[in-house]
This record gives sequence, C-alpha cells and structure tokens, in this order.
Amino acid sequence: MPRLTAGFYQREDTVQIAKDLLGKILFTQFDGQVTAGRIVETEAYKAPEDKACHAYLNRNTNRTKTMFLPGGVAYIYLCYGIHHLFNVVTGPEGAAHAVLVRGLEPVEGVETMMLRRKHDRLKPQLTAGPGVMSMAMGIYKQYDATSLLAPDSPIWIEDAPPLDPEEMKAGPRIGVDYAEECAAWPWRFYQKDCRWVSRPR
Repeated sequence: MPRLTAGFYQREDTVQIAKDLLGKILFTQFDGQVTAGRIVETEAYKAPEDKACHAYLNRNTNRTKTMFLPGGVAYIYLCYGIHHLFNVVTGPEGAAHAVLVRGLEPVEGVETMMLRRKHDRLKPQLTAGPGVMSMAMGIYKQYDATSLLAPDSPIWIEDAPPLDPEEMKAGPRIGVDYAEECAAWPWRFYQKDCRWVSRPR
C-alpha cells in the first residue's frame, strides 16, 4: 500500500487524524530488519488549549520544537526516563499538534519484535502500550524529527482500509490526570475488543 502523504498529516483536525490512523500500518526498518504493525490505539494532543499537550500555550522548547514542524515527522520523547514514546506530528507548520500511537497489532517482523522485547512467545504485552510498542519497533528518541514522508525514512506509515466506525471506541486519554478539565476530553481512540490495545492502570 502507498505511504501516507503530507496531505494526510497536515490537516488541521488532529482529533480526526487520530481516528483516521486506526487501521493504518506503521513500519520501521533498522539494520535491515523490517517490522510492522497495524495501529489499534491513538491519542490526540493539540496546542495551544490542551493542558495535556507538551506544547500547551504554544510552549516552544528544546523538547517540544519538533511539534512545531509541518505534519509528517516523528515526535519522540522520553517518558519517566525509561519509555521512548512515538508520536506523529500533525497540522501545518507551527500548529504543535501530535498523535501518540499507543498500540499495534504485529503484522511483520514479529520475531524481531519479540527479540527486542525479550519475549519467548507472542502476547499482547509485546506492543500494547506506547513504551513497549516503541521498543518492539526499534523506535528511540534519537529518531525524533525523522520524516515519515521521505522515501528512505526508517519510519513510515502505509495506508490501509479504515477501521469500521462501529469498531471504534473513544474515551479519556491515559495518564493525564494533571490536565484538569482537559483530562476528561475523549481524545483516545481504539479498536473495540482488540487484545493489542493497552489497558488503563
């Protein structure tokens, strides 16, 4: 399938993009190893009004500067000093919108994913959750600001049939209790009854 284009990523409505990413296929290719998974869980983040967004009030810092790039690049940051979280920058240049990819259903390079995660059998913990998903896919902070559009990019997303709306669920984002009223916004989207979706703790 073709890769998603700049036109997909650079739309203004990042909430809609978060929905549209469900069912698309995330690929990586590092050291000749190709891995891929179908996106089954996302969360939208949108400056300047979203208190859960790193760029709330359009804060442009060394950490968030990637978010201000035109949509179609990876925003990867370190969470709790441990987890490398993969986001897709969306919107036009300066918008500071992004979609966090939280869960994948593995479809290619599963043995490589299991090796990276030190798993001896296939189970949801392999890619259900943004930190473990990135580890399984070989995605780390060093790839922050990597283009998802360049033909030679090691990270890209390919088109695929959209998720049936009846299969899509929405709810509050996970781990953003600090964001006051924004914590209740139903900007987390996931495939219903899918075992590769992370579970709120």
